[in-house]
Amino acid sequence: MSFFKRLRDKFSQEPKERDDFQEDLEELEPLDDEEQRREEEPPSRHEPTPERDEPQAHEAPSHDMPAQKEVKHDPISPSSEWEMDFDDDDLISIEEFEEIESQKLGAKFRDGLEKSRHNFQEQLNNLIARYRKVDEEFFEALEEMLIQADVGFTTVMDLVDELRMEAKRRNIQETEDLREVIVEKIVEIYRQDDDQSEAMNLEYGRLNIILMVGVNGVGKTTSIAKLAHRYESEDKKVMLAAGDTFRAGAIEQLQVWGDRIGVEVVSQKEGSDPAAVMYDAINAAKNKGADVLICDTAGRLQNKQNLMNELEKVKRVIGRAVPDAPHEVLLCLDATTGQNAISQAKAFKDVTDVTGIVLTKLDGTAKGGIVLAIRNEMQIPVKYVGLGEKLDDLTPFDPESYVYGLFADMIEQNVPEEDKDQPKEVESGEQYDETR
Repeated sequence: MSFFKRLRDKFSQEPKERDDFQEDLEELEPLDDEEQRREEEPPSRHEPTPERDEPQAHEAPSHDMPAQKEVKHDPISPSSEWEMDFDDDDLISIEEFEEIESQKLGAKFRDGLEKSRHNFQEQLNNLIARYRKVDEEFFEALEEMLIQADVGFTTVMDLVDELRMEAKRRNIQETEDLREVIVEKIVEIYRQDDDQSEAMNLEYGRLNIILMVGVNGVGKTTSIAKLAHRYESEDKKVMLAAGDTFRAGAIEQLQVWGDRIGVEVVSQKEGSDPAAVMYDAINAAKNKGADVLICDTAGRLQNKQNLMNELEKVKRVIGRAVPDAPHEVLLCLDATTGQNAISQAKAFKDVTDVTGIVLTKLDGTAKGGIVLAIRNEMQIPVKYVGLGEKLDDLTPFDPESYVYGLFADMIEQNVPEEDKDQPKEVESGEQYDETR
């Protein structure tokens, strides 16, 4: 199976499937008041259920109620009727559920990366139309295109070298035949034989502490709120620590978000010691049985030494209160700043041990290649990306979803003819579940 075919099957929903699903929804009729009452208030187990009067032989069946299917009760197994109803409910399988979730994820990346996709596809299509033969002139033009897309010089050199070798190995002569290889190599160069690097280090039965760092203006406070909302929706108890006591209005801004999403914010007055805020927040989180504590920090990178000292003190206080904490140190970067984001990542990596990137405003840039540059040059995985303004638009990063979002139209149009009629294959294997 071709790489394009696999991505299309995993993330794309066929138009016919969408129409059929919509028709199924339209055919469902809402329950009337009496049926709804019976659904919500089933008879007591200790009271006999009144049997419905059967129609007499000379009477015509009632048209008010659909004909009931006779159920044969098993006197040995009282649960057999429930099992029969369960089997007849047309519940989807785990594989079908995972397929639907993949399609939803693909659609989210496709919508969120619309600007980058149009830019990438247009430039790559123009390049392939201009250079018909795979030669050094084509590779040089490809390098220039990728650098302009913020992929980063080092990453571009590595990627193009891989493409040169693959073109020789497969004896690819036409640039049109290299289209699919380019997309496949983008996924490979991101993954670097580390498929699980995007997983968050969250565990049941402990207070999970996430330290958020980043310069002012990158969307750090908003990302904290979106992350808290995500974990709240997964039935985790979340609390926030207002550790940015330096920036004017930072505490109030986080409090507004906390009130909006319904999570408690632990704070002190402006100018307080951030380490003291963390100490109070950890004690409060322990006392209230919180699952996740997300800690805001100051972002004054221009005073690097003071910031380093402050973060070291904060981490030291957290580590004393909760062994091995913080469990994640997430760096927020603004995707629209391009290569400046790389400079910020390098600076913060010198200051503290960054475990992952939250890349905000990815939907607002036409140069989505910054994801590859961060991963390849900084060796830091991207864990979340911002694909919109809504609370649920902070999305866990997935390399294949990312390249599908960048090249969705190209993938749909260039699946090999011999693969188009093949049935979809359901991928097996455990999927990462953040709720574990």
